[in-house]
Amino acid sequence: MSTTSPSAESPAAGLPVPDHAARLREALLAAGFTADGLLELLGASAYAALARSETVPALRATREDGPLAALVRLFLLQRPVGRARAAAVLPLDEALADGWLRDEGDGIRATVDIRPYGGPEGQDWFVISDLGCAVGGAGGASGRDEGVVLGVGGASTTLAGITVRTPVGSALDLGAGSGIQALHAAQHATRVTATDLNPRALAFTRLTLALSGAPEAELRSGSLFEPVESETYDLIVSNPPFVISPGARLTYRDGGMGGDELCRTLVQQAGGRLNEGGYAHFLANWQHVAGEDWQERLRSWVPRGCDAWIVQREVQDVTQYAELWLRDAGDHQGDPERYTARYEEWLDEFEARGTRAVGFGWITLRRSAAAVEQPSITIEEWPHPVEQPLGEAVRAHFARQDYLRTQDDAALLGDHFVLAPEVVQEQVGLPGAEDPEHVLLRQNRGMRRATRVDAVGAGFAGVCDGTLSAGRILDAIAQLMGEDPVLLRDRTPQAIRLLVEEGFLEPAATTPAP
Repeated sequence: MSTTSPSAESPAAGLPVPDHAARLREALLAAGFTADGLLELLGASAYAALARSETVPALRATREDGPLAALVRLFLLQRPVGRARAAAVLPLDEALADGWLRDEGDGIRATVDIRPYGGPEGQDWFVISDLGCAVGGAGGASGRDEGVVLGVGGASTTLAGITVRTPVGSALDLGAGSGIQALHAAQHATRVTATDLNPRALAFTRLTLALSGAPEAELRSGSLFEPVESETYDLIVSNPPFVISPGARLTYRDGGMGGDELCRTLVQQAGGRLNEGGYAHFLANWQHVAGEDWQERLRSWVPRGCDAWIVQREVQDVTQYAELWLRDAGDHQGDPERYTARYEEWLDEFEARGTRAVGFGWITLRRSAAAVEQPSITIEEWPHPVEQPLGEAVRAHFARQDYLRTQDDAALLGDHFVLAPEVVQEQVGLPGAEDPEHVLLRQNRGMRRATRVDAVGAGFAGVCDGTLSAGRILDAIAQLMGEDPVLLRDRTPQAIRLLVEEGFLEPAATTPAP
């Protein structure tokens, strides 16, 4: 998605139309042109090298004739393939007529990057992007025209992984690009709408859906929420052009608004486009401004009537951030003076805004009637590894917030809990010490959190199997430890609340009689 007009040199005209997409899909599958097929053909080393834009190992692995080798050279390595070889594996006349391929003097060449992409339930999908602009494509990251359409990358797969995947009536992919989020949404939404300011991106979304055998989406051109006006949705997903840069030079990544204004606007406007119980998921950048708490900055973005969970995954100082995106644009190549001038522009922009660093992470909103008066807003920093996909963990997070919002301490002590699956206890201390210095509870699923607990907390969590109420467990612990049960009941609910909030404990599905 972008907020500036696409380049006049990147028109939608001339893109292939999927008149024969079904036949092309059949041919690709018959040749084993799938994510699993690529790994088997190339081997793990060459497969990983291709993801780093290193093509030599893949070229070596595809020297021998064969249908799959021909397709890898054609669509991933952007090498010409002889006409007879192409005709042996593809419906050549249809592919040429539709514009997927073109016949040049040195052979048949691809006009688009077609990349196998494995769906969450083993589906064989294909994501279409401009040549050299898929992550791991032969063209690498630099030298892109502002109107290009990118393919599968870490950001897009991250967003797909954190999205709640419950059946919904309507879904919106805002800033669709090559259509990855729309493709995922089509598996569990009755109606999918995809928008982008760049008409070329909408054409690629249509191609991705068609070649993947997915239902068509309603495609609309325009910026932010303009194309959908006042329509509302059960699910909104967006991987916007969130890069904070001086100007909007590259449409595919630069939002065109000052600082982090694009992300703030997108998040704030999403609240009014969500149906009750609906989710909105975003990737975003935000500024860390001198004299301002970054968490309070993000808290101000959350629209009224929405709960929010915001996770900061990474922070870069302004020099690291500028260098990353200067390399992405290829400004580090060829002209040192031009690179220096570009670098100065970035630092001038950050200095003018008082920006000291830039954060990156996930923002999830959920529309909730209860949030009007008592919103649940969690803003945290979590740079540690997590287990993707996280969609179910996200859904469970908000379900726990709903539960805790309605439970005072007395109700909490009357409820029954179970230890979440795959939570383990670790004892930390000096070798040979009689007692550990502290005890950790650690999750091996989802966010993979770890939290320190005292002896009461460890003992409480260890016996939570849904049989006894929290209050009765604390009474038993008090008796074993020689503590006053009344005092223990008074001081423990907050610790229980934290264990529930972070997913170590879950309210029992059914509460047995005491």
